[in-house]
Amino acid sequence: MMKTITVFKGDGIGPEITDAVLTILQAAKAPLAYEIFQVGIPLYESCGELISEKAFASFEKNKVLLKSPITTPIGSGFRSINVLLRKKYDLYANVRPAKSNPAIVTPFADVDIVTFRENTEDLYVGVEEQIDADTVHATKIITRKASERIIRAAFAYARANHRKRVTCVHKANILKMSDGLFLSCFNKIAKEYPDIVSDDRIVDNMCMQLVQYPQAYDVLVMPNLYGDILSDLTSGLIGGLGLMPSANLGSEYAMFEAVHGSAPDIADKGIANPTAFLWSACMMLDHLNEQAVANNIRQAVDQVLFHKEWLTPDLGGQATTKQFTQAIIDMLR
Repeated sequence: MMKTITVFKGDGIGPEITDAVLTILQAAKAPLAYEIFQVGIPLYESCGELISEKAFASFEKNKVLLKSPITTPIGSGFRSINVLLRKKYDLYANVRPAKSNPAIVTPFADVDIVTFRENTEDLYVGVEEQIDADTVHATKIITRKASERIIRAAFAYARANHRKRVTCVHKANILKMSDGLFLSCFNKIAKEYPDIVSDDRIVDNMCMQLVQYPQAYDVLVMPNLYGDILSDLTSGLIGGLGLMPSANLGSEYAMFEAVHGSAPDIADKGIANPTAFLWSACMMLDHLNEQAVANNIRQAVDQVLFHKEWLTPDLGGQATTKQFTQAIIDMLR
């Protein structure tokens, strides 16, 4: 049965990798129809809005969004569209799997870590106050409701996917009330899952552990800011952001996107790597119960990654985006 999804074409390399991914999905016979919208800086510059009302309405109707990278100004300008969408549609669980690929040489093998990042609060609420010319206060918000649902999501995922361990990451030794609340929620919920090993790490120690013994860790769960930082760290363990997919899940809506940014420095050069966005689309297919199509694409990518002549420059090759895309299509079963 055909499923209609919403697609947001971002800016920078966003349009290029969107075209590549949609071409591969079509070749893999994914039973999907698309409502495609331009969002981000080009739309903002032309009419002063980041996302059109028609685009919002499409997502609200279809419930599933495939979103390519969108530039967020640093230090000034509009706030992140990602943050806007996560808050507006209560996409509380940011799920980022980092899994080693035998074709990609890294200092570590056999990394298989899934980060569950709380997606709606912490410092990302963006509450800042100018106290005086030299002082700014930022508010960190942690609630029991948000903490419990992301922690339950992590444990539920671990059980459903036969994972053995869930680790809570926090800074409760210093932030005794806010991170202390998150940790206490974790310890309470962990008792409901006696079949899964549960433990916790202070965030700075966790960073050290991940660059020494990443194979020891399985599922990680944490507040928003730590999740943003550590999930990028785990991407480095497997070869970089160009190989890192993600899902943003709520009770009603789901958004799938690559972790990396819009890379305006290589936009329109035809060398962008669509792998992370493609694997995000595979997570979307899993969500839509189209696992067979998703696995067909994953296996094709795995085969292509062993051939340097088919890889984009960031992966050590000299191929174009279109050549890399065609190589994947040729490997589909």
